[in-house]
Amino acid sequence: MSHSRETRHFKDAQQVIAVVGPTGSGKSDLGVNLALALDGEVINADALQFYRGMDIGTAKISMEERKGIPHHLLDTLDVTQEASVADFQVECRAAIDDAHSRGKRAIVVGGSGLYVRAALDTLEFPGTDPALRRRLEAECEAEGLAPLRARLEDVDPVSAARLGDARRVVRALEVFELTGRPFSSFMPQREYNQPTVQIGLSVDREELRERLAHRVHRMVEAGLGEEVQRLDAEGLRQGKTASRALGYAQFLRVLDGDMDVPEAVEETIVATRQFARRQLTWFRADPRISWLDWRDPDLVSKAVSVVGAHG
Repeated sequence: MSHSRETRHFKDAQQVIAVVGPTGSGKSDLGVNLALALDGEVINADALQFYRGMDIGTAKISMEERKGIPHHLLDTLDVTQEASVADFQVECRAAIDDAHSRGKRAIVVGGSGLYVRAALDTLEFPGTDPALRRRLEAECEAEGLAPLRARLEDVDPVSAARLGDARRVVRALEVFELTGRPFSSFMPQREYNQPTVQIGLSVDREELRERLAHRVHRMVEAGLGEEVQRLDAEGLRQGKTASRALGYAQFLRVLDGDMDVPEAVEETIVATRQFARRQLTWFRADPRISWLDWRDPDLVSKAVSVVGAHG
């Protein structure tokens, strides 16, 4: 596509609305209320809410809480499947186009930073090679992570400094071997794929810490342990993404007798707070986001005003 056609497409394209922020900040509710105010539909960009049956531990919005607003890209994967940001990009953009084609506003809601960027920004994804991935994973299992990390430092020091776990190091090496380009060169630019307004929920950090602790306790009272037990029977442990989810990983250890429930609760609270901090760091780095106070009684009307100002 030529540059002039890209520019014309951008000019003529409808505006996408995104609601972002840390876990527990009220994104789902704001998304629904914006959809009610603007005749919109919600598109999920929380990677763990793709999973069928992972309802309690992901705080998935209930049918009642959706208030009749259509929600897309919820419950699209089995727990044994691996979430793919490249697949999500295709599915999310198709959902955006579909909503717009029916005269609806597309409202992307989620806190999974890279998924949000994949939906909104110009971002290309390198391919995959399952055989190459298996070879690198086998090397990692046989020799440990250190040799792979050292190799990555040689070819892509930016990624080596940024990536911590084995799965991401393996992926970065896979991309380099496939493309000859460092994985870091594929990182998204802050350039919207089409007109977009992002609304971020600004939180009181201490209040959020307390809210997240209460939230985990409520999840356990609502049956998180039973949900994990049921999903374990459906193959949760085989799912690389789902099995590592906050709360689910801890309660699998409860099932194994490696941890008791109070320990699992405390570890989940700590991990959830750390995750929320990482989300805040990620989204605060994006200067395009318009931040609104999560506790503002006029939050919805102010969010509508932000959308109008960017229209």
